[in-house]
Amino acid sequence: MNLTERDLATVWHPYTQMKTAAPPIPIIKGEGTCLFGEDGKRYIDAVSSWWVNIHGHSHPYIAKKVAEQLNVLEHAIFAGFTHPGAVELAERLLKILPDNQKKAFYSDNGSTAVEVAVKMCLQYWSNQGQGRTKILAFKNAYHGDTFGAMSVSGRSAFTAAFDSLLFEVEFIDLPNESNISSLKSHITSLNKELACFIFEPLVQGSAGMIMYEPEFLQEIMSHCHNEKVLLIADEVFTGFGRTGKSFACNHVQQQPDIMCFSKGLTGGTMAFGLTTCTQDIYDAFLSDDKLKTLFHGHSYTANPVACAASLASLDLFLEPSTQQNIDRICAMHSAFSTKIKGNKSVKSTRQTGTILAIEWETGDNTSYFSGLRDKLYQYFLKAGIILRPLGNIIYILPPYCITDTELNYIYSTIEQAFDDI
Repeated sequence: MNLTERDLATVWHPYTQMKTAAPPIPIIKGEGTCLFGEDGKRYIDAVSSWWVNIHGHSHPYIAKKVAEQLNVLEHAIFAGFTHPGAVELAERLLKILPDNQKKAFYSDNGSTAVEVAVKMCLQYWSNQGQGRTKILAFKNAYHGDTFGAMSVSGRSAFTAAFDSLLFEVEFIDLPNESNISSLKSHITSLNKELACFIFEPLVQGSAGMIMYEPEFLQEIMSHCHNEKVLLIADEVFTGFGRTGKSFACNHVQQQPDIMCFSKGLTGGTMAFGLTTCTQDIYDAFLSDDKLKTLFHGHSYTANPVACAASLASLDLFLEPSTQQNIDRICAMHSAFSTKIKGNKSVKSTRQTGTILAIEWETGDNTSYFSGLRDKLYQYFLKAGIILRPLGNIIYILPPYCITDTELNYIYSTIEQAFDDI
């Protein structure tokens, strides 16, 4: 059997209806912006393999640092022990985060980084004898697929089978000029109950790259702090340059109490999660009473190899050329967005930093499961481009190493699709 046949005989894929889905495409190599199929076909990875890859595939510098680490220490229990990579990564990352972030807690992925953050907030209040147990979140939010992360995510087709088992969350609309006052009043009415507010800063990725303005996020964050509601910024997607700045929270003056990271943390090399917090939150767990311990951990917490990949990725991220590439992508996206506005196939375009979303005109048929989604996906695959539409919304979210030639090919293929589909 070939690789696809062997896969279908043994593997269950994520977010895939295995009965009706097209057979998976076997990928055997990655280099720069591209992935290469078993048949030799090249695909431009225009979505950074689910938003994780920021420096390009099989980056030689990251590979070198990972290989070096494997020859020194592959893993060590992190309860009662530590190692150089975990300490150095915490030190270096905290230096470039908002200056109120003082402690780093390691986990395995984005969902677990969120789980840690939510547990920190709930136990923060519990440790102080206060009964704040309600959580505030945005409608249409996505924070992960574990039960806690699903609970603080918007209810949808993806959570429907589990809705009765998810804990209650107070959902509010994204803030704008017309509703900001009413949102603040609503938060005030709940303030004695609210433990925390979790949000995707500026961009709700899985909801269809829905974007909102920093000024209104700033106002909501400031109001929550005034009401003593802890703030969790889920930067799993938006962190490490995606919004044009190092972190989406750099677009606002108010600082979150907790931040969550994964995806670009290792440069897309391997799974890893990190949750940072303020000194005040950390101190609430310091006690002679062992019941006030944060009882959370993973077998692979602070894995040395993942730390090595993250440190290497951070080296690359902090090079001036990376910010230059981010700025270049932002400018090219902006120019293309302007160019296609007014096209009859384009309902709207929106951009935040390196994220460009194009909403296809489909009338009322905007479902994630619409037939258009599969048509678009296959069309771009045939052209050698990986674009994974969210319903009628296509988005371009490339590794920062993408060339002008590759970006222009993506843009021209999208324009051709306007005529062909």
